[in-house]
Amino acid sequence: MQTRFPFPLAANLDFLFAERPFADRFSAAAEAGFSHVECVNPYRLKPDALAERLRTNGLELVLFNAPAGDWEAGERGLAGLVGREAEFRDSLSRARDYALATGARKVHVMAGRPRDDGSAGDRETAWRTYQDNLLLAADAFAPDAITALIEPINGRDMPGYLLDDFDRAQAVLARLARPNLRLQFDVYHRQVLRGDVTEGLRALIDWIAHVQVAAAPDRGEPDRGELDYGHVFQTLADLGYRGAVGCEYHPRAGTREGLGWLDRFRGDRE
Repeated sequence: MQTRFPFPLAANLDFLFAERPFADRFSAAAEAGFSHVECVNPYRLKPDALAERLRTNGLELVLFNAPAGDWEAGERGLAGLVGREAEFRDSLSRARDYALATGARKVHVMAGRPRDDGSAGDRETAWRTYQDNLLLAADAFAPDAITALIEPINGRDMPGYLLDDFDRAQAVLARLARPNLRLQFDVYHRQVLRGDVTEGLRALIDWIAHVQVAAAPDRGEPDRGELDYGHVFQTLADLGYRGAVGCEYHPRAGTREGLGWLDRFRGDRE
């Protein structure tokens, strides 16, 4: 007999139901049985309209990204970009507006792809800017109990991304020492970057505020490939994690068609 899955599963609305317009993905997620969602780019809807979509469909928004710059031009965050500090501050204000309107209290602050001439000094300047901006984000979000998250992302999927190492992420969190600055642990990125997933979870659990999943190496549904998600989820449960698990994967043959993987883990799924 299956037991109740101990984590709320959040459909990532930039990855799942992408065959529909963004505004229609909320109802699609609810119809598929999700009660929680997350997204990369909520800014396609105004805050009140986004909040209404959530209310109408009985959904909780657990996580979204702060504005990440010009995504179409290849930008992937502002926090580590030297000379863009004013734009970064404005992005925090915008993210705060969305958090307050929707009730979401976790915001992923992306590091970005800094221009790099190959010199160590250029990279280190970006790191100093990144850390200064993370302090700014944590302090700006603290009065509203919003947590800023950082996420190591592998260079195969996102070449040039500044934060591409779990050890360095942990060191940054420890150095900055803000209680509302935490880690977004994407199991797929961990596997590509380093492997040793469950040991990583054990070592980092005190920093982890959000988890995301996908198969490796293809980033499809977490039901095949290099990772045993039964073991991963059991490890999370044993460690006492009770946050949401974000479904940030690319469906192999349509979102609804691929949701059968949930049956293995959720005895309450209809």
